[in-house]
Amino acid sequence: MKIATWNINGIKARQDNLLAWLASEKPDIACLQEIKSQDESFPREAIEALGYHVETHGQKGFNGVALLSRYEPDEVNRGLPGDDDDTQARYIEGVFSIAGGAVRVASIYLPNGNPVESEKYPYKLAWMTRLKNHVSQQLSYEEPLILAGDYNVIPRPGDCHDPATWANDALFLPQTRQAFTSLLALGLYDAVSAANDTAGQYTFWDYQAGAWPKNNGIRIDHILLSAEAADRLMNTQIDAKVRGWEKPSDHVPVIASFDMKWR
Repeated sequence: MKIATWNINGIKARQDNLLAWLASEKPDIACLQEIKSQDESFPREAIEALGYHVETHGQKGFNGVALLSRYEPDEVNRGLPGDDDDTQARYIEGVFSIAGGAVRVASIYLPNGNPVESEKYPYKLAWMTRLKNHVSQQLSYEEPLILAGDYNVIPRPGDCHDPATWANDALFLPQTRQAFTSLLALGLYDAVSAANDTAGQYTFWDYQAGAWPKNNGIRIDHILLSAEAADRLMNTQIDAKVRGWEKPSDHVPVIASFDMKWR
């Protein structure tokens, strides 16, 4: 089973790229972020024509997450618990039947947090605390749990081309990385670094200053796994070629393959 994550950076602008990628890579479940679309405006018919079931948690103009899957989920939960006043569409979670049980998959668009001096950074840290609390509960089910998305976190210096450039950015501040480490400490595994710990594996290249041709990238798109999911991990892949397509997202897909089959 192939499970992927991709910050599409606007489904309207990237629909053709998404359809081409789905037809080529054929993931079993694709977690999308930053769809920038309300639920009723999402182009589900074109995606359904490729054999996918579509679940969205959308919002007009920004944010928004989606789950595209070969089979319909048994359960779908929208929104991250812990703050009833938070209306930003950043979390969707599905439970899917697989041979021998179930797998729980979430698509996550964690807040950016910049500028740090604004209210956006405390919101980011509070959101990460809520995510940790929620994941702690989900881990009690002792089932494969896959948390895939744009975390807006650069975990280590080797995950960016020039750490000094990012030193004061919300993605790389010590408090941000500590919050991410605290999340991992629950017993989660980073699928990319677990499969290949080499530095310089990037998932995002800015549109500015020739970042893509210069390979000035960062790794902020992650697939985190419970122990039950990590035991079934076969390999991971960062599909960097997509960044070179016409009208690309500034993010590329990350794909993890598992020894799991649909029921």
